Amino acid sequence: MRALRLHQVGGSESLLYEDAPTPIPNEDQVLVQVYATAITPTEFSWYPTFHGLEGGVRPFPIILGHEFSGVVKAIGSACTGLQVGDPVYGLSDWFIDGAQAEYCLTVPANIAPKPVTLDHAQAAAVPISALTAWQALIDRAHIAEKQKVLVHGGAGGVGSFAVQLAHHKRAYVIATASTVNTDFVRSIGADEVIDYRTTPFETVVQDVDVVLDTIGGDTRDRSWEVLSKDGQLVTIAADAERLTQSRVRDAFFIVEPNRVQLIDISRLIDADVIRPVVGAVYSMENHRLAYEQKPVRGKNVLRIAAL
Repeated sequence: MRALRLHQVGGSESLLYEDAPTPIPNEDQVLVQVYATAITPTEFSWYPTFHGLEGGVRPFPIILGHEFSGVVKAIGSACTGLQVGDPVYGLSDWFIDGAQAEYCLTVPANIAPKPVTLDHAQAAAVPISALTAWQALIDRAHIAEKQKVLVHGGAGGVGSFAVQLAHHKRAYVIATASTVNTDFVRSIGADEVIDYRTTPFETVVQDVDVVLDTIGGDTRDRSWEVLSKDGQLVTIAADAERLTQSRVRDAFFIVEPNRVQLIDISRLIDADVIRPVVGAVYSMENHRLAYEQKPVRGKNVLRIAAL
């Protein structure tokens, strides 16, 4: 098969588009023919990218890209509920090779039927971002109707899903975004949008029930002061993993694969309640542009096969 493979610690300049062995599924694994995978630039600094599940260093070359949309190509003998040819979307395990390749391995618990109203490029932008927003707002923060929710980075991959989910839950949604994205973020459900380049959010927002921090650093530090007495901050910013402050550690989480939630997300997508936001779609040959050209909104996607 053809794949993008990382040959050393570094950035997109360390990726090579080359031939690689097609993976063979174990009895509990599924082989997926990948049609599209979304770009997550922070993977170059993730611990699982370079380490195994039980520790130790993973050997190079390494395939990145852990969310995908495609079709089931082969099924391990212990897997049930799937058929060859099923259109699916979901995640591969963080500690194994990912989906920047014509084929990838996963397990049935990490995938679900692809939303029928999306093409593969759109569907590939869903799993990590939508599951992150779901697990942050619904599982951890337990958002409720009329609560005040502040989403930092409302036009981003996670932020755009968070705005839509919070709106769906009938919360009062405030989001930060750049000037070019303010109208867009309002259009997907934000009641207020703060241009973070011109207005410090803490000067105009107070008594927030839930803050979802997708930015980290100074943005997270200033967010504590806008929370209500019983308010909760949830952060997914990668820098939080390295901090020792107990309140930051308690607020930080890493998204987990969840088939049931992917099915629920598909239903909301097909009911036109939420939609993914794709910045641009690139070919495998143009993978460096996919990393270098930061999307104005949403996530960039790599096209692996004809869509």
